[in-house]
Amino acid sequence: MPASTTMTIRISPDVKDKLGRLAQGTRRSRAFLASEAVEAYVDRELEIIDGIKRGLADVAAGRTVPHDEAMAELQAVIDATRGGRA
Repeated sequence: MPASTTMTIRISPDVKDKLGRLAQGTRRSRAFLASEAVEAYVDRELEIIDGIKRGLADVAAGRTVPHDEAMAELQAVIDATRGGRA
């Protein structure tokens, strides 16, 4: 079993009640479900931050396409898919 640590958080009584209902319905503890929820949130937010940093690095390195060029390329694909019909 991986090591863990204890952390105290404050949540609204409504969220605590919902978490209790979920725990009862899934036969898991509130602590287990809260831990999974925090882990999923942190992973998702870090992915977003990492993506933003990669995007900023691309901009700094000049690895970008001007908006007008990107839109023209997308429109060409749309037109080709429609058989040239507008």
